[in-house]
Amino acid sequence: MSPFMAEVVGTMFLVLLGDGVVAAVVLNKTKAQNSGWMVITTGWALGVAMGVYAVGRISGAHLNPAITLGLAVIGRFSWRAVPTYMAAQFLGAFLGAVIVWLAYLAHWPVTEDKSAKLIVFSTVPAIRRLPMNLLTEIIGTFVLMFGVLAILANAAPTQSGLFPLLVGFLVWSIGLSLGAPTGYAINPARDLGPRLAHALLPIAGKGDSDWSYSWVPVLGPVLGGVAGAVAYVKLFGM
Repeated sequence: MSPFMAEVVGTMFLVLLGDGVVAAVVLNKTKAQNSGWMVITTGWALGVAMGVYAVGRISGAHLNPAITLGLAVIGRFSWRAVPTYMAAQFLGAFLGAVIVWLAYLAHWPVTEDKSAKLIVFSTVPAIRRLPMNLLTEIIGTFVLMFGVLAILANAAPTQSGLFPLLVGFLVWSIGLSLGAPTGYAINPARDLGPRLAHALLPIAGKGDSDWSYSWVPVLGPVLGGVAGAVAYVKLFGM
């Protein structure tokens, strides 16, 4: 498998399991309806871990343009490969969202809340204040990038196969502690790919895809990822 296909597959699994748990919680008449934020954050954490386990040995399992850019800025990833990785991540995220739509086909028509349907695919802030929402995404992705580099610095967990699980725990922690204001995209592909799927798919009773907000979960993670990588290098070196 090529690194491009690995990033497609890994990001697809990440979004499939992440958006899938959101669908389980917010759509009507699922067996997990209204099971809450803890279930969502746990599902996302396990989805990230699964994506990293699936393709880490092939592509490094960035699965996130913010991670790819952050690593490139500090010289730990080739700039030449950045466009290929980012294209794969957005494609994988789109495909994962399409599969979620298929998995929950029976539940779209019985869910009247248009906002709930959008939340399955993309982030929606709890309080819509774009500068503050942007700051939240920057902070969350800063922690993600910094934490990933910190985990990588410990050779033993990486070699033992614990690295994907530790990254999952990191994402779980971010979701629980920092995710509630915006829904914690912390990944441009995770939000933009599924948002495009929401716009294109024939989802019963869907509303607007909220493109006026879509730049926040793209720009915020990019800024946060780069800042987290640079901060880590400044503090601890390469």
